[in-house]
Amino acid sequence: MDIKNIAASGTLLAVGIGFGLSSVFTMDVGSALRMGPGYFPLILSIIITVIGIAIGTKAFAETETFSPQIVPLRALAAIIVAPILFGLTVRGLGFVPAVALTTLSAATAATGQKVQVVLSIALGITVFCLGVFYYGLGLPVRLIGPWFGV
Repeated sequence: MDIKNIAASGTLLAVGIGFGLSSVFTMDVGSALRMGPGYFPLILSIIITVIGIAIGTKAFAETETFSPQIVPLRALAAIIVAPILFGLTVRGLGFVPAVALTTLSAATAATGQKVQVVLSIALGITVFCLGVFYYGLGLPVRLIGPWFGV
């Protein structure tokens, strides 16, 4: 019995069933031809529940010992600080520098990364977020903020 996967399965089942019940009882689901606001959450909750069942089934078949590990404090701090840093800098620095800075901050959680790899990932995530949030969704943010004198 694989304890980690059983815990993951239980979490997915709780989230899937919880959101499924919530969408059925609080929103109009509709039908496949006339989808209501609860239709997509219900379908998504069914998918999450099926994934939870699959992981749970596999977990009971495997025999793996679980040994808890202590989370490195540097990694924990880097992941917690990253969204806070974004929130504090997005208005002053602008969207593009804030996303890049947040990505670089989160990258300090991993040890042994090459500088070129980290910078490439930061550039890729920044370009992706720019395309999705600014151009795709039309998020009304300044690309470069007033702290740069622009």
